Amino acid sequence: MRRPRTEPLIADAHSDLLLELVHRRLEERPFERHWQPQLEQGGVGLQVCAVYVGVEDIPENAPQRGLEQAAAFERSVEESERVVRVRSRADLDGLGERLGLVLSLEGCDVLGPDPRAIDVFWELGVRMVGLTWNRRNAFADGCGEPLDRGLSVLGEGLVDRLVELGCAIDLAHASAQTFDDALGRCGDAPVLVSHAMCRALHDVPRNLSDAQLRAVAERDGVVGMMFVPLFVGEPATIEHALDHLDHAVSVVGVEHVCLGGDFIRQVHRATGAGTPDPLLPAEELDRALPGLAGPEDYPTLVDALRRRGYEGARLDGILSENLLRVLGRALPDA
Repeated sequence: MRRPRTEPLIADAHSDLLLELVHRRLEERPFERHWQPQLEQGGVGLQVCAVYVGVEDIPENAPQRGLEQAAAFERSVEESERVVRVRSRADLDGLGERLGLVLSLEGCDVLGPDPRAIDVFWELGVRMVGLTWNRRNAFADGCGEPLDRGLSVLGEGLVDRLVELGCAIDLAHASAQTFDDALGRCGDAPVLVSHAMCRALHDVPRNLSDAQLRAVAERDGVVGMMFVPLFVGEPATIEHALDHLDHAVSVVGVEHVCLGGDFIRQVHRATGAGTPDPLLPAEELDRALPGLAGPEDYPTLVDALRRRGYEGARLDGILSENLLRVLGRALPDA
């Protein structure tokens, strides 16, 4: 049951829930049964759903896995009258009464070696594209690569096409050189980091330096705070996660901070999926911040933000308005 609209609207920039929906593809109405209740309980009005392909499926099976997840996204919309796909600015109307879903790519392995394939995924409704995951692909290096070469020639072509389309460019998981190369090439395209934390508080490759925070803000972008213990650091608590948020606000201002929860534990428990990546050991996938295990717990986060003095427009900005501002620039009129 959707929460009353007296509660703030939540917009979340990152979820891997499509992996679970593909795993449950033989079940009836898997999104409506396994994710919609949690999202609605948490007051989520807009959820970005990422297409992600694991290393075990690269390269041969990557396009197929990507299309399977895009199909799961479409099924989620078609099977529930309270859910709407968000492909244009007009689709943002009525969020809160209905749950809006945005399709994104977390890494471009699904494109194979051809940047022109992005047009297919744009037609399927993708409106946000992350160039890479932690590893290297045909287009760019991820933050886990020891030899950081940034964008490839193919990657330069891909960024140019994303700019032409007006698609939002997501720099989560990008290596330092990829981050700089993409920002130097993307012009006025909408830019964000869908899910990350602050390296000043926890120095790991997936988190952002203050200089990177400022570079995103200078382009009127946003950074989504993610609630994965490994990247929050110790103590792995809601309060320490909010220390990261406070730090980002102090560096770039409240208008450049949003939410990108990356609540992975439910997906991991449903699918048994792991990752061979040393930046995210398999045992970390089963951890969650106490009291903030999934989107259903967002009201707890809202209360904690209020205790820290976030109210009114400042609170609404973090919870939804900042992300909606950036996504709005990536959406065609109709």
